[in-house]
Amino acid sequence: MGIADKHLDAAAVRQALTRRLIGDRPGAEVTPPIRLTGGASQQMWSFDVLEGTQAEPLILRLAGPWNQADDDTVGLANEARLLAVVAEHDVPVPRVRALLSPEDGLGEGYVMQRLEGETLPQRLLRDDAYAGARDLLARQCGRVIAGVHQVPTGEVPFLRRLDTAEAVAALYREYRGYGEPRPVFELAFRWLREHLPAREPEPALVHGDFRNGNLIINRHGLRALLDWELAYVGDPMADLGWLCVNAWRFGQIDLPVGGFGTREDLYAGYQEASGQAVAADRVAFWELFGTLKWGVICQKMAAAFTDGHDRTVERGAIGRRASETELDLLRLLAPLDQI
Repeated sequence: MGIADKHLDAAAVRQALTRRLIGDRPGAEVTPPIRLTGGASQQMWSFDVLEGTQAEPLILRLAGPWNQADDDTVGLANEARLLAVVAEHDVPVPRVRALLSPEDGLGEGYVMQRLEGETLPQRLLRDDAYAGARDLLARQCGRVIAGVHQVPTGEVPFLRRLDTAEAVAALYREYRGYGEPRPVFELAFRWLREHLPAREPEPALVHGDFRNGNLIINRHGLRALLDWELAYVGDPMADLGWLCVNAWRFGQIDLPVGGFGTREDLYAGYQEASGQAVAADRVAFWELFGTLKWGVICQKMAAAFTDGHDRTVERGAIGRRASETELDLLRLLAPLDQI
Protein backbone atom coordinates (compact mmCIF):
# COMPACT_ATOMS: atom_id res chain seq x y z
CA MET A 1 0.00 0.00 0.00
CA GLY A 2 1.45 3.34 -1.04
CA ILE A 3 1.97 6.48 1.00
CA ALA A 4 -1.00 8.09 -0.68
CA ASP A 5 -3.31 5.59 1.04
CA LYS A 6 -2.45 7.15 4.39
CA HIS A 7 -3.89 10.42 5.59
CA LEU A 8 -2.20 13.39 3.97
CA ASP A 9 -3.04 16.86 5.18
CA ALA A 10 -3.02 19.84 2.86
CA ALA A 11 -0.04 21.44 4.62
CA ALA A 12 2.18 18.41 3.99
CA VAL A 13 1.10 18.21 0.36
CA ARG A 14 1.74 21.92 -0.13
CA GLN A 15 5.20 21.67 1.40
CA ALA A 16 6.16 18.76 -0.87
CA LEU A 17 4.82 20.52 -3.95
CA THR A 18 6.72 23.68 -3.08
CA ARG A 19 9.98 21.73 -2.90
CA ARG A 20 9.27 19.91 -6.16
CA LEU A 21 7.94 22.78 -8.29
CA ILE A 22 9.43 25.96 -6.87
CA GLY A 23 12.46 25.21 -4.71
CA ASP A 24 13.92 28.48 -3.48
CA ARG A 25 12.71 30.57 -6.42
CA PRO A 26 11.78 33.97 -4.92
CA GLY A 27 8.32 35.39 -5.45
CA ALA A 28 6.70 32.06 -6.35
CA GLU A 29 4.33 30.05 -4.19
CA VAL A 30 1.98 27.08 -4.19
CA THR A 31 -1.58 27.85 -3.12
CA PRO A 32 -3.14 25.63 -0.44
CA PRO A 33 -4.08 22.41 -2.26
CA ILE A 34 -7.69 21.25 -2.20
CA ARG A 35 -8.54 17.54 -2.13
CA LEU A 36 -10.98 16.72 -4.91
CA THR A 37 -13.81 14.26 -4.46
CA GLY A 38 -13.61 12.90 -8.02
CA GLY A 39 -11.49 9.89 -8.90
CA ALA A 40 -12.46 6.48 -7.59
CA SER A 41 -8.97 4.99 -7.67
CA GLN A 42 -6.63 7.83 -6.72
CA GLN A 43 -6.15 10.99 -4.73
CA MET A 44 -6.51 14.22 -6.67
CA TRP A 45 -5.43 17.62 -5.35
CA SER A 46 -6.07 20.96 -7.08
CA PHE A 47 -3.74 23.92 -6.64
CA ASP A 48 -2.07 26.83 -8.43
CA VAL A 49 1.52 27.93 -8.74
CA LEU A 50 1.62 31.71 -8.41
CA GLU A 51 4.47 33.82 -9.72
CA GLY A 52 3.96 37.54 -10.04
CA THR A 53 0.66 38.09 -11.83
CA GLN A 54 0.71 34.63 -13.40
CA ALA A 55 -1.21 31.65 -12.05
CA GLU A 56 -0.60 28.13 -13.35
CA PRO A 57 -3.57 25.80 -12.57
CA LEU A 58 -2.40 22.27 -11.75
CA ILE A 59 -3.55 18.88 -10.48
CA LEU A 60 -1.60 16.46 -8.30
CA ARG A 61 -2.50 12.83 -9.02
CA LEU A 62 -1.45 10.27 -6.39
CA ALA A 63 -1.69 6.49 -6.47
CA GLY A 64 -4.21 4.81 -4.20
CA PRO A 65 -4.90 1.14 -3.43
CA TRP A 66 -6.85 0.73 -6.68
CA ASN A 67 -4.24 2.08 -9.09
CA GLN A 68 -0.91 0.76 -7.86
CA ALA A 69 1.19 -0.64 -10.69
CA ASP A 70 0.32 -4.33 -11.25
CA ASP A 71 -0.35 -6.72 -14.12
CA ASP A 72 -3.35 -4.68 -15.27
CA THR A 73 -2.26 -1.09 -14.64
CA VAL A 74 0.72 0.86 -15.92
CA GLY A 75 1.42 2.76 -12.70
CA LEU A 76 1.42 6.52 -12.48
CA ALA A 77 5.07 6.94 -13.47
CA ASN A 78 4.44 5.16 -16.78
CA GLU A 79 1.11 6.92 -17.14
CA ALA A 80 2.96 10.23 -17.06
CA ARG A 81 5.34 8.92 -19.73
CA LEU A 82 2.40 7.81 -21.84
CA LEU A 83 0.72 11.22 -21.59
CA ALA A 84 3.90 12.83 -22.88
CA VAL A 85 3.99 10.43 -25.86
CA VAL A 86 0.36 10.86 -26.92
CA ALA A 87 0.54 14.64 -26.51
CA GLU A 88 3.29 14.65 -29.15
CA HIS A 89 0.75 13.07 -31.52
CA ASP A 90 -1.86 15.77 -30.85
CA VAL A 91 -4.09 13.61 -28.67
CA PRO A 92 -5.91 16.07 -26.36
CA VAL A 93 -4.57 15.34 -22.86
CA PRO A 94 -3.39 17.44 -19.90
CA ARG A 95 0.30 18.25 -20.09
CA VAL A 96 2.52 16.65 -17.44
CA ARG A 97 4.32 19.24 -15.33
CA ALA A 98 6.40 17.09 -12.97
CA LEU A 99 6.89 13.49 -11.87
CA LEU A 100 7.15 12.82 -8.14
CA SER A 101 10.20 11.15 -6.61
CA PRO A 102 10.53 9.17 -3.35
CA GLU A 103 12.12 12.22 -1.72
CA ASP A 104 8.83 14.10 -2.04
CA GLY A 105 7.25 11.80 0.54
CA LEU A 106 3.87 11.59 -1.22
CA GLY A 107 4.15 8.20 -2.90
CA GLU A 108 3.84 7.55 -6.63
CA GLY A 109 2.27 10.31 -8.68
CA TYR A 110 2.69 13.29 -10.94
CA VAL A 111 1.59 16.88 -11.46
CA MET A 112 -0.40 17.76 -14.56
CA GLN A 113 -2.13 20.71 -16.15
CA ARG A 114 -5.61 21.51 -14.79
CA LEU A 115 -8.06 22.07 -17.62
CA GLU A 116 -11.41 23.78 -17.30
CA GLY A 117 -14.41 21.63 -18.09
CA GLU A 118 -16.83 19.07 -16.70
CA THR A 119 -16.21 15.37 -16.10
CA LEU A 120 -19.30 14.38 -14.07
CA PRO A 121 -21.46 12.27 -16.42
CA GLN A 122 -24.77 13.19 -14.78
CA ARG A 123 -24.20 16.87 -15.48
CA LEU A 124 -22.92 16.25 -18.99
CA LEU A 125 -25.97 14.18 -19.89
CA ARG A 126 -28.66 16.35 -18.32
CA ASP A 127 -27.62 20.00 -17.97
CA ASP A 128 -28.87 22.34 -20.69
CA ALA A 129 -25.44 24.01 -20.74
CA TYR A 130 -24.02 20.91 -22.47
CA ALA A 131 -26.87 20.29 -24.93
CA GLY A 132 -24.83 21.58 -27.86
CA ALA A 133 -21.79 19.59 -26.82
CA ARG A 134 -23.82 16.37 -26.62
CA ASP A 135 -24.79 16.74 -30.27
CA LEU A 136 -21.11 16.74 -31.27
CA LEU A 137 -19.58 14.43 -28.72
CA ALA A 138 -19.96 10.96 -30.24
CA ARG A 139 -18.30 12.03 -33.51
CA GLN A 140 -15.57 13.86 -31.59
CA CYS A 141 -14.94 10.73 -29.51
CA GLY A 142 -14.52 8.74 -32.71
CA ARG A 143 -11.94 11.19 -34.00
CA VAL A 144 -10.00 11.37 -30.75
CA ILE A 145 -9.81 7.62 -30.18
CA ALA A 146 -8.75 7.14 -33.80
CA GLY A 147 -5.86 9.47 -33.03
CA VAL A 148 -4.91 7.36 -30.02
CA HIS A 149 -4.90 4.21 -32.15
CA GLN A 150 -2.53 5.82 -34.65
CA VAL A 151 0.21 6.45 -32.07
CA PRO A 152 3.10 4.11 -33.05
CA THR A 153 3.26 1.24 -30.58
CA GLY A 154 7.04 1.31 -30.76
CA GLU A 155 6.93 4.57 -28.80
CA VAL A 156 5.26 2.87 -25.82
CA PRO A 157 7.43 -0.22 -25.17
CA PHE A 158 6.62 -0.06 -21.44
CA LEU A 159 3.00 -1.10 -22.07
CA ARG A 160 1.86 -4.71 -21.91
CA ARG A 161 0.56 -6.49 -25.00
CA LEU A 162 -2.72 -8.33 -24.68
CA ASP A 163 -4.44 -10.42 -27.31
CA THR A 164 -8.14 -11.21 -27.26
CA ALA A 165 -7.93 -14.80 -26.02
CA GLU A 166 -5.60 -13.77 -23.21
CA ALA A 167 -7.97 -10.98 -22.18
CA VAL A 168 -10.92 -13.40 -21.95
CA ALA A 169 -8.87 -16.01 -20.07
CA ALA A 170 -7.51 -13.46 -17.59
CA LEU A 171 -10.99 -12.10 -16.88
CA TYR A 172 -12.30 -15.62 -16.34
CA ARG A 173 -9.53 -16.40 -13.85
CA GLU A 174 -10.37 -13.26 -11.92
CA TYR A 175 -14.09 -14.08 -11.93
CA ARG A 176 -13.45 -17.62 -10.66
CA GLY A 177 -11.18 -16.25 -7.93
CA TYR A 178 -14.09 -14.52 -6.20
CA GLY A 179 -15.87 -17.84 -5.62
CA GLU A 180 -19.25 -16.45 -6.64
CA PRO A 181 -20.64 -18.48 -9.55
CA ARG A 182 -23.08 -16.61 -11.78
CA PRO A 183 -24.74 -18.62 -14.58
CA VAL A 184 -25.23 -15.55 -16.79
CA PHE A 185 -21.53 -14.71 -16.49
CA GLU A 186 -20.67 -18.30 -17.44
CA LEU A 187 -22.93 -18.02 -20.49
CA ALA A 188 -21.24 -14.79 -21.54
CA PHE A 189 -17.78 -16.29 -21.15
CA ARG A 190 -18.82 -19.24 -23.32
CA TRP A 191 -20.10 -16.87 -26.01
CA LEU A 192 -16.84 -14.91 -25.97
CA ARG A 193 -14.75 -18.09 -26.31
CA GLU A 194 -16.91 -19.26 -29.22
CA HIS A 195 -16.51 -15.92 -31.02
CA LEU A 196 -12.78 -15.29 -30.60
CA PRO A 197 -11.26 -13.83 -33.77
CA ALA A 198 -9.77 -16.37 -36.16
CA ARG A 199 -6.86 -13.99 -36.65
CA GLU A 200 -5.77 -11.39 -34.11
CA PRO A 201 -6.31 -7.81 -35.39
CA GLU A 202 -3.37 -5.49 -35.98
CA PRO A 203 -2.39 -4.27 -32.50
CA ALA A 204 -2.62 -0.60 -31.57
CA LEU A 205 -2.36 1.60 -28.51
CA VAL A 206 -5.55 1.04 -26.50
CA HIS A 207 -6.59 3.62 -23.89
CA GLY A 208 -8.27 0.89 -21.86
CA ASP A 209 -10.81 3.07 -20.02
CA PHE A 210 -12.31 5.22 -22.77
CA ARG A 211 -15.72 6.15 -21.36
CA ASN A 212 -18.02 8.85 -20.11
CA GLY A 213 -16.44 9.97 -16.83
CA ASN A 214 -12.90 10.05 -18.19
CA LEU A 215 -13.62 12.90 -20.62
CA ILE A 216 -13.26 16.61 -19.93
CA ILE A 217 -16.12 18.37 -21.71
CA ASN A 218 -16.90 22.03 -22.23
CA ARG A 219 -19.74 23.68 -24.16
CA HIS A 220 -17.93 22.98 -27.42
CA GLY A 221 -17.49 19.27 -26.74
CA LEU A 222 -14.52 17.06 -25.93
CA ARG A 223 -11.51 18.88 -24.54
CA ALA A 224 -9.28 16.14 -23.09
CA LEU A 225 -9.04 12.42 -22.41
CA LEU A 226 -8.09 11.41 -18.86
CA ASP A 227 -7.07 8.32 -16.84
CA TRP A 228 -4.64 6.24 -18.87
CA GLU A 229 -3.61 3.76 -16.16
CA LEU A 230 -5.26 0.80 -17.95
CA ALA A 231 -3.60 1.41 -21.33
CA TYR A 232 -2.12 -1.51 -23.26
CA VAL A 233 -1.36 -2.64 -26.80
CA GLY A 234 -4.09 -4.77 -28.37
CA ASP A 235 -7.26 -4.67 -30.47
CA PRO A 236 -8.23 -0.99 -30.92
CA MET A 237 -11.93 -1.86 -31.23
CA ALA A 238 -11.87 -2.62 -27.50
CA ASP A 239 -11.97 1.12 -26.81
CA LEU A 240 -15.13 1.63 -28.87
CA GLY A 241 -16.83 -1.36 -27.27
CA TRP A 242 -16.03 -0.13 -23.74
CA LEU A 243 -17.45 3.32 -24.51
CA CYS A 244 -20.76 1.66 -25.47
CA VAL A 245 -21.16 -0.44 -22.29
CA ASN A 246 -24.50 0.33 -20.64
CA ALA A 247 -22.88 1.20 -17.29
CA TRP A 248 -21.34 4.29 -18.90
CA ARG A 249 -24.68 5.57 -20.27
CA PHE A 250 -25.78 6.59 -16.75
CA GLY A 251 -29.45 5.91 -17.38
CA GLN A 252 -29.59 7.20 -20.97
CA ILE A 253 -29.80 3.65 -22.31
CA ASP A 254 -31.19 4.57 -25.74
CA LEU A 255 -27.98 6.44 -26.62
CA PRO A 256 -25.36 3.69 -26.69
CA VAL A 257 -22.29 5.92 -26.94
CA GLY A 258 -21.79 7.10 -23.38
CA GLY A 259 -25.44 8.06 -23.02
CA PHE A 260 -24.94 11.01 -25.37
CA GLY A 261 -24.67 9.73 -28.93
CA THR A 262 -25.16 7.09 -31.59
CA ARG A 263 -22.90 4.40 -32.92
CA GLU A 264 -23.29 5.88 -36.40
CA ASP A 265 -21.76 9.20 -35.30
CA LEU A 266 -19.00 7.46 -33.34
CA TYR A 267 -18.06 5.28 -36.30
CA ALA A 268 -18.24 8.20 -38.74
CA GLY A 269 -15.84 10.26 -36.63
CA TYR A 270 -13.47 7.30 -36.36
CA GLN A 271 -13.42 6.76 -40.10
CA GLU A 272 -12.94 10.48 -40.80
CA ALA A 273 -9.84 10.60 -38.61
CA SER A 274 -8.32 7.22 -39.43
CA GLY A 275 -9.42 6.54 -42.99
CA GLN A 276 -10.47 3.06 -41.81
CA ALA A 277 -13.95 1.64 -41.40
CA VAL A 278 -14.95 0.45 -37.95
CA ALA A 279 -15.20 -3.32 -37.50
CA ALA A 280 -18.70 -3.33 -35.99
CA ASP A 281 -18.63 -7.05 -35.18
CA ARG A 282 -15.48 -6.59 -33.10
CA VAL A 283 -16.98 -3.57 -31.36
CA ALA A 284 -19.97 -5.77 -30.44
CA PHE A 285 -17.59 -8.44 -29.11
CA TRP A 286 -15.81 -5.91 -26.91
CA GLU A 287 -19.06 -4.35 -25.73
CA LEU A 288 -20.12 -7.75 -24.40
CA PHE A 289 -16.64 -8.28 -22.96
CA GLY A 290 -16.75 -4.84 -21.34
CA THR A 291 -20.18 -5.46 -19.84
CA LEU A 292 -18.91 -8.70 -18.35
CA LYS A 293 -15.73 -6.99 -17.17
CA TRP A 294 -17.78 -4.36 -15.34
CA GLY A 295 -19.67 -7.18 -13.63
CA VAL A 296 -16.40 -8.73 -12.46
CA ILE A 297 -15.21 -5.32 -11.27
CA CYS A 298 -18.40 -5.11 -9.21
CA GLN A 299 -17.54 -8.49 -7.70
CA LYS A 300 -14.08 -7.15 -6.88
CA MET A 301 -15.61 -4.16 -5.11
CA ALA A 302 -17.97 -6.41 -3.15
CA ALA A 303 -15.09 -8.66 -2.09
CA ALA A 304 -13.06 -5.67 -0.92
CA PHE A 305 -16.02 -4.49 1.14
CA THR A 306 -16.95 -7.82 2.70
CA ASP A 307 -13.40 -8.85 3.61
CA GLY A 308 -12.76 -5.50 5.28
CA HIS A 309 -10.08 -4.32 2.83
CA ASP A 310 -12.14 -1.26 1.91
CA ARG A 311 -15.32 -0.57 3.86
CA THR A 312 -16.23 2.67 2.10
CA VAL A 313 -19.85 3.12 1.05
CA GLU A 314 -18.72 3.45 -2.57
CA ARG A 315 -17.22 -0.05 -2.65
CA GLY A 316 -20.25 -1.62 -1.04
CA ALA A 317 -22.72 0.19 -3.30
CA ILE A 318 -20.84 -0.67 -6.51
CA GLY A 319 -20.40 -4.26 -5.36
CA ARG A 320 -24.17 -4.75 -5.36
CA ARG A 321 -24.40 -3.78 -9.04
CA ALA A 322 -23.08 -7.09 -10.38
CA SER A 323 -26.68 -8.23 -10.79
CA GLU A 324 -27.37 -5.27 -13.09
CA THR A 325 -24.73 -6.50 -15.50
CA GLU A 326 -26.51 -9.86 -15.72
CA LEU A 327 -29.51 -8.07 -17.22
CA ASP A 328 -27.26 -6.13 -19.59
CA LEU A 329 -25.56 -9.34 -20.69
CA LEU A 330 -28.87 -11.06 -21.36
CA ARG A 331 -30.00 -8.09 -23.47
CA LEU A 332 -26.82 -8.37 -25.53
CA LEU A 333 -26.93 -12.16 -25.82
CA ALA A 334 -30.64 -12.35 -26.66
CA PRO A 335 -31.78 -9.01 -28.13
CA LEU A 336 -35.48 -8.41 -27.66
CA ASP A 337 -36.09 -8.08 -31.41
CA GLN A 338 -34.90 -11.68 -31.88
CA ILE A 339 -37.14 -13.23 -29.24
